[in-house]
Amino acid sequence: MKKYVYMFPEGNGKMRELLGGKGANLAEMTGLGMPVPQGFTITTEACTRYYEDGKTIYPDIQEQILEYLDKLEKVTGKTLGDPEKPLLVSVRSGARASMPGMMDTILNLGMNDEICEAVAKLTNNPRFARDSYRRFIQMFSDVVMELPKSTFEQFIDQVKDKKGVKMDNELDADDMSELIVLFKDHYKKSLGEDFPQDPKKQLMEAVRAVFRSWDNPRANTYRRMNDIPHSWGTAVNVQSMVFGNMGETSGTGVAFTRDPATGEKKLYGEFLMNAQGEDVVAGIRTPQPISALADTMPEVYNQFVDISSRLEKHYGDMQDMEFTIENGKLYMLQTRNGKRTAQAALKVAVDLVDEGVCTKEQAVMKVEPKQLDALLHPTFNPEALKAATPITTGLPPRSMLLAASVTGVALMPAASSAIVVPVQGAMTSACAICLGPRGSASRRSSSGRWPVASSRRCFQSAARPKRVSSADAA
Repeated sequence: MKKYVYMFPEGNGKMRELLGGKGANLAEMTGLGMPVPQGFTITTEACTRYYEDGKTIYPDIQEQILEYLDKLEKVTGKTLGDPEKPLLVSVRSGARASMPGMMDTILNLGMNDEICEAVAKLTNNPRFARDSYRRFIQMFSDVVMELPKSTFEQFIDQVKDKKGVKMDNELDADDMSELIVLFKDHYKKSLGEDFPQDPKKQLMEAVRAVFRSWDNPRANTYRRMNDIPHSWGTAVNVQSMVFGNMGETSGTGVAFTRDPATGEKKLYGEFLMNAQGEDVVAGIRTPQPISALADTMPEVYNQFVDISSRLEKHYGDMQDMEFTIENGKLYMLQTRNGKRTAQAALKVAVDLVDEGVCTKEQAVMKVEPKQLDALLHPTFNPEALKAATPITTGLPPRSMLLAASVTGVALMPAASSAIVVPVQGAMTSACAICLGPRGSASRRSSSGRWPVASSRRCFQSAARPKRVSSADAA
């Protein structure tokens, strides 16, 4: 029987065609002895078969997924759906070519009514358990069942308004319970069925949704722009959860080993304490610069600096990393070669040669031809920009139309959603300022995640206007 699933220790960084970039790098970091939560990867070949078989996951692949789930349960000592020792997992996409923000992710899978209360008792932290459950309901409803995320955001706003608070992390356990009821009620009214309580059914539906996201409009547009064949497919990574939302000794963040805007050799990124991954990019709270982690959790920061340096030397290139801190312990969730500006690409290439990390021939290959072309175009004098007087500062009101013509979309912030409208003649690789629903404005680039680390989500103009959440649009 053909092998469609691999545990992380079975793979390595050279298997990206089969395991996808994320799966191969998780396997490589595992082999390097780095703190990676255990999991398994469903191969790109399984995705290709999904489309060949009429968008169906055939029983032989399902059997392998369940076989490797059993292996993961043995490794972790936890079981999916067991209230005594519950296993919760994330389900993430991972194509062989980096496609930041193009496909879908589901966190906290395995949560249901029984497991939620079991986790609350096991951790003695009801707020954490219910927050994790309401996040899972929201993600599953959005990614798997295609219910608009904006509706769930409106429920969150309603509960906050009623309580008189502004931030999500100001809601307590009782508020989270109220949100769970609202979310499940909306799910049933919209779909005519109860929210699924069987964790294995949740898992299969999530895997199917990630395969399906390979063919979503923004992924198709990104592939056309970057000459990525549709036939490659995406892998799916099922990984045991680590939680950044367990309290003030937990957190999550993203970082580059060098500044992706300038190429300067310094850690560049953002993190949030008591948060999960989506919070860093959703505009709900303003993240802290990665340098502040040295004051918040110095031991974790020093460990992260060491791991970052090791990864850059190992891969011979600037790295773009995701991490989570659970109760003071650092976990690495992803690394990949980082996107960068044309100016940064040139500086990074020269510096890596000077530092003995790579040869001149290898460095030349790290600078894309289109980046060299960009360097030949007129740019603003940096000193003149520094000396310029700003017209104004601050965030625009929600009612203001933000016409981001350089990215191919115009955004109209309104409550927790935005209208995305194609703009004719737009440049697809430029950057724009987009307004989040309840937080700071963020720079988003359709060419990747520069120049700020939180630029995770990018959105390509669709064939017709579409209502999406501000977090997704941004």
